Amino acid sequence: MKEPDDQDTDEGKSERSKSDGRQSHSSRSASKSAVKEDYKSVEDTTGETFTEGEESYLGDNESYVEHLEGSSSSFQDDYVERIGKSQYMETPVPDAEEAEEEVKKKISDSFFYDYTELASMPFVTPDSNIPLDLLTLVHSFGYDCRKRANLQLLDSNMVLYVAGNQLILLNLKTKEQTYLRSSSGRGIGVIGVHPQKTYFTVAEKGVFPKIIIYEYPSLRPYRILQDGTDLAYAYVNFNCDGTLLASVGGNPDHTLTIWNWKEEQPLLRTKAFSQEVFKVTFNPEDDEQLTTSGSGHIKFWEMALTFTGLKLQGSLGRFGKTATNDIEGYMELPDGKVLSGSEWGNMLLWEGGHIKVELSRAAGKPCHQGPINQIMLDEGEVITIGSDGCVRIWDFETIDTADTIDETGLLEIEPINELQVDKNVRLFSMIKMNEIGNNFWLSQDSNGAIWKLDLSFSNITQDPECLFSFHSGAIEALAVSPLTYLMATTGLDCSVRLYDFASKTPLVQMKFKQGGTALSWVPRLVSYGGAQITAGFEDGVVRILEIYDPKGLTIFVGRKRVSDADIRLKQVFKPHTSPVTALAYDRDGEVLATGSKDQTVFFFEVERDYKPIGYITTPGPVCQLTWSTASHPESTLLIICENGYVLEAPFPTIKEEEEDHDVVSYEIKDMCIKCFHFSSVKSKILRLIEIAKRKKQKELKEKEKEERRKSLEAEMGEDGEKELQGEEEEEEEEEALPEIFIPLTPCHILCGFYSGPGKFWVSLGGYDSGFLYHCEFPPYDKSSDITEKKDEPFDFRLLEDTEDNPITTITFSINQEMMFCGMQNGAIRVYILNKNDPSLTTMEDYWHFSMHDNNYGCIKAISTSFDDRFLVTTGADSNIFVFNIFSEFELKKVMKAKVPSPRFGIETEPIPEDIEDPKAYSIENARRKREHDKLMKEGEEIKAEKRERIEALRNQLQKLLQMNEELPKHMQFKRTDFDLDSKIRAEIDRKTANKIQRVEKELAWEKEKHQLGLMKLQNRFRDSLESDTIVVHAIQSDHKISSYRLVKPSKYSKSKRPSQSERRVSKFERFEKEGTGRKDSQRDTGGSISVPEESIIEKGKKFRPKTLSEIMVENQIEKTRKLILKAERAQLKIQQRKKEWEDMYKSKPDDDYEDPKDVQAIKEAQLYMGDFNLKTAPDYKIPEHMRINAAKKKEELGYLDSMAYAKKMHMNKCIVSLRDLKVAVIEEIQCLVQELKNIQSTLHVSKHIPIPQIPQIYPEEVPEKRFQYDEETLLAFKRQQMKNQAETAPQVEQAVSAGSAGSFFRLSSGKDGDLTARDSLSRSSKASVFNLDIPKFMEFERTDPTEVELEIMKRDEIKHLYMQQYLINRIKELIVTFDAELRLLRHQKLKLDTQMKLSDLHHVTLFQEMLLLKNFEKQENILQERVNSLDKEEQDMQWKINENLKEMEEKKNEVAKVQDQEKALYAGFQAALGENNKFANFLMKVLKKRIKRVKKKEVEGDADEDEESDESSEEESSLESDEDESGSEDEVFDDSICPTNCDMGLFELALQLREKRLDIEEALVEEKKMIDNLRKEYDTLSKKVNIVATNLNMAEEALEAYQREKQQRLNELLVVIPLKLHQIEYVVFGEIPSDLSGTLVFSNHSLGQLQKRIVQLHEENSQQQKLNKECRERRKQLTREKREMARTIQKMQETVSQLMVSKFGRVINLEALQTLSVNTTLEELKIKKLRKELSNAKEMKMWEEKIAQVRRELMMKTKEHTKKLHQMNDLCIEKKKLDSQLNILQNQQGNAFQGPRKADTVAREKVTELIHVQAERILALKEEVALLRKKGGLVLPPIHSTQENE
Repeated sequence: MKEPDDQDTDEGKSERSKSDGRQSHSSRSASKSAVKEDYKSVEDTTGETFTEGEESYLGDNESYVEHLEGSSSSFQDDYVERIGKSQYMETPVPDAEEAEEEVKKKISDSFFYDYTELASMPFVTPDSNIPLDLLTLVHSFGYDCRKRANLQLLDSNMVLYVAGNQLILLNLKTKEQTYLRSSSGRGIGVIGVHPQKTYFTVAEKGVFPKIIIYEYPSLRPYRILQDGTDLAYAYVNFNCDGTLLASVGGNPDHTLTIWNWKEEQPLLRTKAFSQEVFKVTFNPEDDEQLTTSGSGHIKFWEMALTFTGLKLQGSLGRFGKTATNDIEGYMELPDGKVLSGSEWGNMLLWEGGHIKVELSRAAGKPCHQGPINQIMLDEGEVITIGSDGCVRIWDFETIDTADTIDETGLLEIEPINELQVDKNVRLFSMIKMNEIGNNFWLSQDSNGAIWKLDLSFSNITQDPECLFSFHSGAIEALAVSPLTYLMATTGLDCSVRLYDFASKTPLVQMKFKQGGTALSWVPRLVSYGGAQITAGFEDGVVRILEIYDPKGLTIFVGRKRVSDADIRLKQVFKPHTSPVTALAYDRDGEVLATGSKDQTVFFFEVERDYKPIGYITTPGPVCQLTWSTASHPESTLLIICENGYVLEAPFPTIKEEEEDHDVVSYEIKDMCIKCFHFSSVKSKILRLIEIAKRKKQKELKEKEKEERRKSLEAEMGEDGEKELQGEEEEEEEEEALPEIFIPLTPCHILCGFYSGPGKFWVSLGGYDSGFLYHCEFPPYDKSSDITEKKDEPFDFRLLEDTEDNPITTITFSINQEMMFCGMQNGAIRVYILNKNDPSLTTMEDYWHFSMHDNNYGCIKAISTSFDDRFLVTTGADSNIFVFNIFSEFELKKVMKAKVPSPRFGIETEPIPEDIEDPKAYSIENARRKREHDKLMKEGEEIKAEKRERIEALRNQLQKLLQMNEELPKHMQFKRTDFDLDSKIRAEIDRKTANKIQRVEKELAWEKEKHQLGLMKLQNRFRDSLESDTIVVHAIQSDHKISSYRLVKPSKYSKSKRPSQSERRVSKFERFEKEGTGRKDSQRDTGGSISVPEESIIEKGKKFRPKTLSEIMVENQIEKTRKLILKAERAQLKIQQRKKEWEDMYKSKPDDDYEDPKDVQAIKEAQLYMGDFNLKTAPDYKIPEHMRINAAKKKEELGYLDSMAYAKKMHMNKCIVSLRDLKVAVIEEIQCLVQELKNIQSTLHVSKHIPIPQIPQIYPEEVPEKRFQYDEETLLAFKRQQMKNQAETAPQVEQAVSAGSAGSFFRLSSGKDGDLTARDSLSRSSKASVFNLDIPKFMEFERTDPTEVELEIMKRDEIKHLYMQQYLINRIKELIVTFDAELRLLRHQKLKLDTQMKLSDLHHVTLFQEMLLLKNFEKQENILQERVNSLDKEEQDMQWKINENLKEMEEKKNEVAKVQDQEKALYAGFQAALGENNKFANFLMKVLKKRIKRVKKKEVEGDADEDEESDESSEEESSLESDEDESGSEDEVFDDSICPTNCDMGLFELALQLREKRLDIEEALVEEKKMIDNLRKEYDTLSKKVNIVATNLNMAEEALEAYQREKQQRLNELLVVIPLKLHQIEYVVFGEIPSDLSGTLVFSNHSLGQLQKRIVQLHEENSQQQKLNKECRERRKQLTREKREMARTIQKMQETVSQLMVSKFGRVINLEALQTLSVNTTLEELKIKKLRKELSNAKEMKMWEEKIAQVRRELMMKTKEHTKKLHQMNDLCIEKKKLDSQLNILQNQQGNAFQGPRKADTVAREKVTELIHVQAERILALKEEVALLRKKGGLVLPPIHSTQENE
């Protein structure tokens, strides 16, 4: 590392973009050279030349043999081996001192790394002349659109993305690309940009990859972060201010690291999760919180300070009831919650590690159709992008405050705005462009595009713009023009794209239904201009596409701007059923061969429009086709199959023009195909290498041994030889050679090419990778089985570093001097060859460089341009790289490729029909289908001939049967005689029954299916109908009436219509209803519970007689209570009278008083009189009761529907009744006609009256019978259907179908008519039998009638004529009556139709209004909620103010009460003093003296102590000042001593009243303080109320403005009102003007009301004038009465004053006199004194009893102690005696002992101690006795000696 020099950054950038840097590499290791010598030794044994292994550009420290031994290891282990163990192992930990120095050492802010030292460089074989810039990157056409976060924005014009091993900076304006190479050469994992756009980070792949942070725009490496993960980084993210960087690794470690990136130091590190982690981000509001998400998890992190230091603590999100899913997009909310997406498209709101709520759209629809890939917060709105190609904007407040409302955990919300980018778009990420005044975003489309989106959602919002379009996914095929710098690519994204790689321009693309898999540019022998390409697709279709320059076409007027190139479909055919994998034209351009995974190779004749020649089958899926070059004697096709088979097919035989129609298939079966079945020889090669290695080592050992033997012989002689022999015996045996291994599954052949006639090279994957194998076809043997053959290559070439990285594709330069190889890991390798070296004998030196992604960027195709100037590679990572091939000669730069000109007449040629159906028949299948259809047709013809013969036999049998019936009965044959065998007929019947049963079983499913279908049709079309259309025809006229076709009521009419509209109550109404004391009831009820003053007498207390003292006390109390009660009653009466006076004075109006109602009425009149604002007026104010919303409009719509439905239903009932009446009339007419016929049968024909025709019932009058059918109807329908099928012409089919339908209805109607006629005839016949007595003549001989009979016959004739006429008239009457009823009902229906049309128009208007109101509903609800909340807040605060005022009023009343108590106290004391008391002044001073008092209550809480101490100090200071003042007045004043001759009771009363006065004054001070606090609170609330009222007015104005806007939008809706000319009263100069826009439309009712209102206003005006006059007279009268009452009051006051002077001598206060009726204080003191005396007497008696008891106890104790003293005395005497006896005994017996004994000494001491103890106890007892004799002595517990305790 070094500080970068002061060099031009632009120059550095240009150098990096050109990739012209060079880097030196170390030479090969010794092990490599040893292996090279081993290979040379193998060459000697085989007689062939083997290539030498070459070193990787990363540098190996292991031999190639070690690579081969570890071939079966994992990717990581192999990766370690290739890079070297020393690089993969952890670096040794430095000493503690060094570590401390590194930590303390800071990196300078101006320090930069050298890019040329960091960037990876191509590897070139040492000691070769290959230049480092053999290939120079020119341009990149690809984009890895499926890579996470692969679109970053540095400024408004510079985009950053990853392409394989390159980082590309793309200028959006100039389209120029700048390249930065990765440092590891193993790819780039992820990129990120600093929040300030001054730095960007590149996190790479590889073993212990680096994170390189570049400065922008200088593009110099600024910082390098190391050891953050093992193999690759998955995501990086800066915090909000850019000081920290978070990174998360990929497999296998998933390490989460927090970096102080400017110091290159990791701060925190932990394992993020055990599965793949997609993303890590900082919380924008708190850098100590992070979030990670990935496969099946989301995790919330927090930096916590523990006792061991700062650590990352993670909390895994719990999905709970929600299904576990991969989380791709999420966002941290400001309050710590996290909003994430899901796989099914809903949003999940996380709080506290759990899902708080799941958000979806209405009706359970997900927020997106598919995963949500990114969530962002921008300008207070939440933006989500999904795989469905939609960008949706959501309300942040709704999401932030979302919560569950039921057990499902779902909450339905709707987006504010949404943008559907385009079809087939899958948005993956999005980033905002910082353009002032615009809201543009760049979006990454995983379907291969970069979009520019405008999310402003305004009237000028731009449509989504696709800035760049790329391939999505792997690019399967590549083809380069043989004539110019054009190339074509295709992939599974169903597109074929054309590029001009010289001018770095994408030209055109063409989309198909299926993905492309193969491409080939048609050779110039076929298309001289190079204007055609052949493309194969995954459905087996091959398309010939023609490229042309549309500018060469004829230009028409108005034609749009044409592009530089265009693609046209020329021909299409489908030779295969599986994906086409290879296309190849032979060297002469006569035959096209196509190969596919369906194991076939198809040949087409190119000259005859690609006529199929035939196909051959292969033993495996075809992966490559190669025709032999011109150097081969014959044209053969090399067919390479994936499963190890290689075939060589000769040139197919092209048949003549005549086509062989008898050939069933295109398969070519007589082609002589050579086959090579590859067998693995890698283990044998490794064995040969090992043998050569050991052989060489053995030769070296022999040589060393020989030299040592010679040296030992020269030194030691024979002993040396013995020593050497011993060493030889000690030598161990050699290790076994590697075993021969052949994999069970053949390895896939990746690519191959011809090396000569019958010889070819192949590259294999899997176990056999690492070599190029040279193979030769065995001779053709028709009898051999190719599946059992095992062929081995005869030569091979070693490929360095391709053990797990085989060659996937190979191409050569034109002069065959360079072999370009595409590797599986995305690298490009170029071998330098000699001319005419098909055996690759000189394949040693190579150039190697990683370009595509190393993990998934396998190179699919590689090709050079027609002049070997450019090289193009395509990979599975969607990238296309164009390189400039190094040349010693400078060539002029070609600016642009030449697009072929269009052919003449290409515009008029029809475009062939494309094959879009993937299930379409292939060429072979179509031919087989044709043959199959031919065979089926021949079979049907044979069946038809046999049916004709059977039909002829049947006809012959029918003729015989008919002839048999014509014979006499005795000559006829029986039917059974015609049966040849009865068993045959029985068997036929049995088979027939079985067939019928079988057919019923077979058709059971169809029957059930059709029944279900019929039921569904009925449910869909019939069940929803309330009544079908019935058309009733008149009998005589052409009039008819039809009913309404009614469906069941809609959802609008089902909704109930509320009686009163929901609206916010106005303030005036609210105050009228509720008043100011809205919550008084709650307060009163809350405080209504009071504790009774009377005490509760215990039930268990025993009754006892009262004492005299108690009786005296009770009498005194009762007397005092009565006096107090009397005084209180008088005072209450006085207060009530005062209150009445106050109320009366309050109710007295002022002189200028005006009634509020009158003022309001005058104000309204002034505002609105004469002002009739229309709804279209700009200042129109919508009244609250007229405000409408979507719900009310929906109710109105439902009400309209229900009204129309009811009227239609009523009319339908009337029409059905009319139809029933017609049926009854027809039945009655049928009966009458039958009677008429019976009558006319007795009359002469000349007297017959024509019988009226019986009316008929039309089918449309009984529509319900259309669905009634019988077997005859079904058979007729079947016959008609068969007849329709027999017809071929579509017109005939239509006619027949119409006829069949009509016949069906006619049949049914006719049948019904017949039934009706039969029923009527039967009824009429019955009626005629009973009603008419028609004589039946008996069959006797006819005689002439007599006169009587003639008379009778005459009378009967008259009677019959009358009945005939009567019946005819009755029939006519019935018909006329029915027609009249029909016309009357028809007239009513016409009126109803008019009303229904008007209701339909009104319905349309209401529906339009409802849709419009729904658009306004959301914002209106928000404004209304704000108004309601402010209104509620104002009400609450107003209630608080009212409560405050009430409390202030109560406190004032309490203050007044306290002041009254103080006045009463002084008055009572004055009354107690009496008159002319000489100590009155002294006692009054004692009463009024201010003294200091100790507070009775202790203060609780430290906060209140200071306040109260301040208050107390203020009070004390005031009291002290008062005392000082009083003291100054009378310095000798002393209130502690009662003066002589002063009443002691009055003095004590003054002291007591002073205490009471002080209590009253303290209470008064407290009340005043509370009043002051309440007043302050009132002022605060008043200010708040004013603020809230202002906000409420503003909110109401906003709501009113929104209502006005809504009304204006409603006014814009067109309302249709049909008017007649007489209804238009607006005329100009006597004519109706053409423009009626300035007119008003009134209903007749409204106009009538306005006219009536004019009359009412005149009447009201006269009434008001009359009332005003009466009020003036009343005012004069009241003024006179007021003056008279004032005089009366004055006289009464004078009379009262005179009476008081005459009675009391002066004017006194009667109220004070009434309240001074008793001295309550004195009476209370007397009662208190009496009670105290009684209690003292009881207490004295109790103490006397206690003293007597104690004296008795003292006497008993004294006696006890005396007895104990006597006992002690006796014990002392006895002790003395014992001592004397003991002394005598000792003197007698102890003469022998000189000294005293030890035991005696101890005994003596114990006795002495006992005596002392007893003496002490005696003294203690005496003292106790003395104390007990005294009153109140303290008795101590007895003293226990230590000996007693022991």
